[in-house]
Amino acid sequence: MRPPTGSTATQTLAAQRARTSGSGVRRRSRGPRRSWTDVGFTVWGIAVFVFLFAPIIVIIVSSFNVGRLLVAWQQFGFDSFLALVEKPAIRDAVWVSVQTGFIAAVLATLLGTLAGIAMARHPGKWAYWFLGLLLLVSVTPEIVDAVALLPWLVLLGQDLGLGIFNDGIVRLVVGHSLFSIAVVSYIVRARLIGLDAQLEEASSDLYARPLTTFRRVTLPLAMPAVLAGFLLSFTLSLDNTVIAAFVQVSGTTPWPVYVLSALRSGLRPEIASVSTVMLVLTLAALALVAVVLRRSGDSATQIARTMTGN
Repeated sequence: MRPPTGSTATQTLAAQRARTSGSGVRRRSRGPRRSWTDVGFTVWGIAVFVFLFAPIIVIIVSSFNVGRLLVAWQQFGFDSFLALVEKPAIRDAVWVSVQTGFIAAVLATLLGTLAGIAMARHPGKWAYWFLGLLLLVSVTPEIVDAVALLPWLVLLGQDLGLGIFNDGIVRLVVGHSLFSIAVVSYIVRARLIGLDAQLEEASSDLYARPLTTFRRVTLPLAMPAVLAGFLLSFTLSLDNTVIAAFVQVSGTTPWPVYVLSALRSGLRPEIASVSTVMLVLTLAALALVAVVLRRSGDSATQIARTMTGN
C-alpha cells in the first residue's frame, strides 16, 4: 500500500480536524445541563409572581363584567367604566381622592425638598436626629397615626376655633402628607448626597446670592428627585385608607373609604373598573418617575436607590 502523498495527507488531516471541530461545536451547542436547584428556583420565582399578581389580574378582568355583583360573571362589556361618569357618588369619591392626592403631593414635595436639601448640604448631628424622626414617621403604623390625628384635628378645629381644620379636604391633606414628606426627604437627600457641591460653591464664589444659587444650581440638580417625590407622593395618597377613614368628614369621602363602605352591600363591577383606572394611574406615575430619572442620566440601580431613598 502506497503511503499518502503530501497533498493527500494534508487533506486527510484537514478532514479530521473539520470532523473534530464540528463535533466540538455540536457538543458545545448543547450547553451545560441545568441543575435541579436552578430549576427549583425558577419554578419558585414564577410561583411567587403568580401569587402576587394573580389577584390584580382577576380585578382587571372583573372590571369588564356587566353583571350585578363582582363575584358573579355575566358577560363582557364596558358598562362598569361608565359608572365613573354616570354615578355621582363614585365620581365625587374619585374626585376627592385625586384632589387630595394632588394637594398633599404639592405640600409634601415643598417641605420634603427643603428638608432633603438641608440634610444633604448641611450635614451634622442635627441631620442624624432629623433622619431618626423621619424614620419614626415612616415606620409608625398608620392606625397609630390615624388615632392620634383624629383628636388633634378635632382639638384644632372645634376647641381652638380654627375652622380650616374642620374642612374634610384639609384633614385628608394633613393626614396624607405626613408619610409623603418623609419619602420626599429621603429621595431628595439621596439624590444630592451623591452629587458634588462644587457647582454651588462656584456660584457663591461668583458672588451669587444664596437664593440665586438655590434657584439656578441646587434646584436643577435636585429636580429629577423632586419630580419623583411628587409623583410617588401622589400615588401614596391615592391608596391611603386607614388615615382617610378616621379623619374624613361627611361630604368628602375619598375613594378607598367608599370601597370599604360598599362591602356591606356587596362589591359591584364598577368598584373593579375604578380600581383598574386607579391602578393604571399609579403605574403611569411610576413609569414617569423612571423616565424622568433615566433622562437625567441615572442607571437602573440609581433609579431604584433614588425611588427608595437609599
